[in-house]
Amino acid sequence: MGQCIICEEDSLQGIYIYASFICTLCEYNMVHTDTREAKYRYYVQKMKPINQSTLYS
Repeated sequence: MGQCIICEEDSLQGIYIYASFICTLCEYNMVHTDTREAKYRYYVQKMKPINQSTLYS
């Protein structure tokens, strides 16, 4: 279970991008949102905190 970084709800199904979780419903909505819609900018803002983790070996 994870907390979605978009809707901030707990969910059992979704994807992890690095250490951030996106629920299945938000993932579906993002994929089906046109880039000209205001909702698209909302998703972009919500995903900005996702940072690529740095692994040192």
